[in-house]
Amino acid sequence: MSRTRTVTYLFDPLCGWCYGASPAVASLSDVADLVLEMVPTGLFSGAGARPLDEGFAAHAWANDQRIHALTGQIFSERYRTGVLADRSQRLDSGPATLALTSVALTAPDREFVALAAIQSARYADGRDITAAAVLADVLAGLGLDAAASLFTEGTEELMVADAARVERGRQLMATYRANGVPTLLFDDGSHRRRLDSEILFSKPGRLAALLRAL
Repeated sequence: MSRTRTVTYLFDPLCGWCYGASPAVASLSDVADLVLEMVPTGLFSGAGARPLDEGFAAHAWANDQRIHALTGQIFSERYRTGVLADRSQRLDSGPATLALTSVALTAPDREFVALAAIQSARYADGRDITAAAVLADVLAGLGLDAAASLFTEGTEELMVADAARVERGRQLMATYRANGVPTLLFDDGSHRRRLDSEILFSKPGRLAALLRAL
């Protein structure tokens, strides 16, 4: 009987490096007998949320250009002028994380698709993904109506599940001494270990090839 192999993806929806890693993570769908587990870490939520001031915006844009050079991911002018230059916005991943938890509870096999769409809404389309209405619209646009309704309702069940997911993410970060996100943990059915995150920023096929060989 074959072992269940799992990749646990530790991420934050407002992390530009996680957006850069999305093509590599997406390639895992082509690896047979591999389960992708999505675990948010709350990096930019709660105490980690902060104002989107000029200093941070400049720092983010510089990193974004590095990520684009490595991965080809789009950081559009609409994002630069409509998000980074908007001083009324905050860097707060709490709403997007909650939206993803609503997907995890209603259509768990589509959570990565939802994450990629939320990331694209911000970095390519220049939309404010800290706004509940924008997030609900993104989910509805994917046909995730149950998730959009659950997110909009904000039930106690959703809040409890969201807090538990973030807490688990933080515990895994501490256990495996991960310094940041994105982080991948690979479990072959008998042992879990942290993979070198550098592979996320090379050709997407490298990660899939590595996991086929393990």
